[in-house]
Amino acid sequence: MKLPVAPGLVVVDKPDGMTSHDVVARVRRILGTRKVGHAGTLDPMATGVLVLGVERATKLLGHLALDSKAYLATIRLGAATTTDDAEGEVLSTVDASGVDEDAIRAGVAELTGPIQQVPSAVSAVKIDGKRAYARVRAGETVDIPARPVTVHRFDVLMVRRVDKTTELDVMVECSSGTYVRALARDLGARLGVGGHLGALRRTRVGPFDLRVARTLEQLEASPELSLDLDAAVDTAFPRREIDPLEASALSHGQRLAAGGFDGTYGVFGPDGHVIALVKDEGAVAKPVVVLSPAG
Repeated sequence: MKLPVAPGLVVVDKPDGMTSHDVVARVRRILGTRKVGHAGTLDPMATGVLVLGVERATKLLGHLALDSKAYLATIRLGAATTTDDAEGEVLSTVDASGVDEDAIRAGVAELTGPIQQVPSAVSAVKIDGKRAYARVRAGETVDIPARPVTVHRFDVLMVRRVDKTTELDVMVECSSGTYVRALARDLGARLGVGGHLGALRRTRVGPFDLRVARTLEQLEASPELSLDLDAAVDTAFPRREIDPLEASALSHGQRLAAGGFDGTYGVFGPDGHVIALVKDEGAVAKPVVVLSPAG
């Protein structure tokens, strides 16, 4: 008899060359359950932190505060591509081996803070209900409007001169919806030499970083959750504890008195297990999702 799979999160260190859907399919096989979903995609060429929900924890995925992300990236100056990364066709090349470092840092400074960014043409942004990349693949020309994003940190860690290009190793911390390859494209354009993303590694998404991430090979060898449901909620949301009567009411989907928290928070019963995610609305706390329903 097969034992049920416990609900929780698996934080994967995604390898190069796999889509986020490929990772979900692999984890479904490893854990022996269809109930696996991911929170926020990573491009196939990107590696690093990918957060997966398992069983009831898939209900968390749409509510996790994953609005802050961190990356290590390599930007190649001297060539612009159709996809703004190394997988696209080269549109133009310029000898960028002599790009001035002060000019580079000035360009980086202009792309730091609150900015208006035009996502890459092959991004997952929807244009009239259809993904931009799908329109591009169908031969359409897409015009994506700029949108506000925040680049909290954009640090140049190393500058390398390689043949006729200049490579930059950078660290980026940014809001959700920021495209690092668009930063590479825009930096190259500002410097007049073109640029694209050579490599990308996500080191953190929300509160989850590489310290809790495991490779698929490690997960295969030891198929365990990174965080069970209780720990996942405790890590990602403020915590409120309630008494047995309140716990019984909430598990039946009833409202509680407001807890005085901003945004969504986790409510835990006297046994230490999470019951629901809730949100204050005036004098009451309304369930956003009940994770441990009665019965």
